[in-house]
Order: sequence, then structure tokens, then C-alpha cells
Amino acid sequence: MALPGFKVVTLTDAAANRVKDIIGKADRPIVGVRVGVKNGGCAGMSYTMEYAESVSPLDEVVEDKGVTVLIDPKAVLFLLGTEMDFQTTKMSSQFVFNNPNQTSACGCGESVAITPATPAALQSAG
Repeated sequence: MALPGFKVVTLTDAAANRVKDIIGKADRPIVGVRVGVKNGGCAGMSYTMEYAESVSPLDEVVEDKGVTVLIDPKAVLFLLGTEMDFQTTKMSSQFVFNNPNQTSACGCGESVAITPATPAALQSAG
């Protein structure tokens, strides 16, 4: 897991406000959102986000700007140091992950290539 006192993911104000809005409009009680990565897409991986009704014992719990983001344990090394943002343009509104571990993205923006953080990166992050 991550180093004590170090957040795997941080949120911009826009992302935190959007998560608060999502939680407030949920049709069932949720504790926050769960973020992860999955294999797929032309670049190799995609970010995932879903409602979290409870905290799994293995989740990395991030509390930032008044919201709870749960990180899937399989995604911690892929997301280490990521800033989660929410951007609205004329064409779309979406969460954006500014991930220092991302090495490339596909042309359509649906998938990315991510290299897991190394133990050396974990130590220098503290």
C-alpha cells in the first residue's frame, strides 16, 4: 500500500464538487466512489469509477476535500501520484486523471498505457 500520510490520488476542487454531487444524487446510500483500472482499449488500460456502498478491507481510502475516494488495491501502483479532475467542455463533461505513470493514450481518449510505480518512486514520494 501507499506510504503513511501520502495520498495515492488527490482531487481538484472541481472533482471533489462533482463527487459530492454524485453522492448526493445517488439512489442508494454510498460512502464514496471507487476508482480503479482495467485491461482493455487500444492503448491497454482504462480508468474505472463506480459507486461504493461500503469500504472493502483492501481498499486504499483517500479522504480529500470532504469526499471519500476508494482505490481498488490492484490499481494503487498504477494511480500513485494521480490528480483527479473534472472538466467540462462544449462537447463533454468528464473526470480526467492526470497520472504521472501514464506513458501514452489512444487517439480517442478512451484508454491509456500506464507503467506501475516502482518501489523507488514510493520511497521518493514520502
